Amino acid sequence: MGILPFRRKKSEETSDLNQLLMKARDGNEEARNQLLREYIPFVAKSASQATGRYIRRGQDDEFSIALAAFNEAIERFDLDRGTSFLSFADTVIKRRLIDYFRSKQAKHRDVPFSDFEVQDEEENVINYVEVQKSVEEHQRSIESEARRDEILKFAQLLMEFDISMEELVDLSPKHQDARENAMEVAKVIASQQEFCDYLMTKKSLPLKSLMKHVRVSRKTIERQRKYIIAVSIILIGEFDMLQDYIV
Repeated sequence: MGILPFRRKKSEETSDLNQLLMKARDGNEEARNQLLREYIPFVAKSASQATGRYIRRGQDDEFSIALAAFNEAIERFDLDRGTSFLSFADTVIKRRLIDYFRSKQAKHRDVPFSDFEVQDEEENVINYVEVQKSVEEHQRSIESEARRDEILKFAQLLMEFDISMEELVDLSPKHQDARENAMEVAKVIASQQEFCDYLMTKKSLPLKSLMKHVRVSRKTIERQRKYIIAVSIILIGEFDMLQDYIV
């Protein structure tokens, strides 16, 4: 029988952690880097819990803030206090993220949520309802900014086809069935690479080839040409938010 795998005792893990902390505090950069490297999953988990969503390393600002907070916790933790470093680090991460979310909000909050206040490891008061409110407002701000960026990118791409946003509003089919037919044609274009390439290089619809794949008349397609092109661009490009309006 082979040797069964076993988990190290928590006291041993704590001892090793404390030794690394002491070395890092004494200026040992290798020990500090080891701590930052080994506890990346902990940092990501703590940030995700604080924000209520999955935080991705290298992609979300919240991860960088959380990692900096973990590094701050290494400097500030009192080894003689007898408390858990990871609990302390979790508190510092959440507080720094709260500061980050608050800095993003210009609106003053008039409604108190004192009934939801709790104390952290340092006996500081944290209001988790307020934190959640800050997170939600921050997310709405991010989505609004992303939507504006998509619209600007879309408008710039339309200009290559000699189509303006103002013109597009006027060209939109007035009847629901006409809009649905135009969207179906656009979906056919977006589904085939040959059609996508033709549209993006020739700046026009591949009418001859397209007629073999749709039930809409050529006359109707030509009349709705600019609208179909606009919808096709949204489906082909990275316009996730705009796609929500047409799919």
